[in-house]
Amino acid sequence: MERGGAAALSDAELAARLRRRDARAFDELYARYHPRIFSFLVRLSGRRDVAEDLFQDTWLAVARHADRLAEDTDLAAWLFTIARNRYRSHRRSAVLDLARAALFSREPAPAAPGPEAAADARAEVAALEGALRSLAAGHREVLLLGAVEGLEAAQVAMVLGIREDAARKRLSRARAELAACLEKRNAERPRTGSTPSISAADAADRRARGGSR
Repeated sequence: MERGGAAALSDAELAARLRRRDARAFDELYARYHPRIFSFLVRLSGRRDVAEDLFQDTWLAVARHADRLAEDTDLAAWLFTIARNRYRSHRRSAVLDLARAALFSREPAPAAPGPEAAADARAEVAALEGALRSLAAGHREVLLLGAVEGLEAAQVAMVLGIREDAARKRLSRARAELAACLEKRNAERPRTGSTPSISAADAADRRARGGSR
């Protein structure tokens, strides 16, 4: 991959420069990962204002500890671990308002849908938001890491501090819980138009399977 005519640094090279406190390496790390870290925190907390504070705390921690990186550090897992720890610390000190949650899928909506299709799309999004909010914290975070952010099972295990096989089992159970919740919501809500060819649960499961490895 080329950026500005020069080959982009690998994560290993980037980690080596971070250990030397190379300011340009920090800028590169931020450019490479900040959208994913912020998205993760928004979805995990359900509040953009909380996520903004946690996001700043995350990068301050990165700057403080970058020189302690081990040579074999997985940068993605390291960053998501820091972000998750900031969130967990926040939860211990405050009661979070989970009235808002970010979209489960980052896919853009279809251009110029018809009125019925638009209404169904909004209902599907609302169902996903509500279902994701209703999950236990452990299931919500493993879905965000493995299904939405697409981290490998080994990386998810590192972030959560559990074994890889346990991470796989937790992700499988979280998918099943989400699918069941979506099926229930899908059955309860009225349809504004024709019945879609796939259910909300099927769509969510396909997104999850497409984002995980």
